Amino acid sequence: MLYTYTEEGEIEAETVKMQLKATDSLAVLKDGTTIAFAVERVDLEYWLGEWLPVILIVYDAQTDIAYWVYVQAYFQSMVSFDLAKIGGTTTIHLSSVDVVDTRAMRLFAHYKADVLRQRPEVIYYES
Repeated sequence: MLYTYTEEGEIEAETVKMQLKATDSLAVLKDGTTIAFAVERVDLEYWLGEWLPVILIVYDAQTDIAYWVYVQAYFQSMVSFDLAKIGGTTTIHLSSVDVVDTRAMRLFAHYKADVLRQRPEVIYYES
């Protein structure tokens, strides 16, 4: 989980969930900028069931570089995607320009804040 902080250094509510996967043999497509990475259906079901952002990080151990994709946004942009129709695994395509760095961490915090702004309900807990 990634905890985010205000400009004053105070911890914010909620977290960004992150899943780290490492590989010694990163599959780069012929275009040289697209990374293909297989994920298990069971993982995808869990990630897509989360309401806060889930970031998949694929670490290339050979180059010591980590790439990321915002899982819910990735699949939401795929009009024809149907989780019920995939088998045991599916392939996610990451961009080689989406490297985990300080800028990416700020984006992750932005994604979380955006989701929290959209949340319409208020939860009341009984005592």
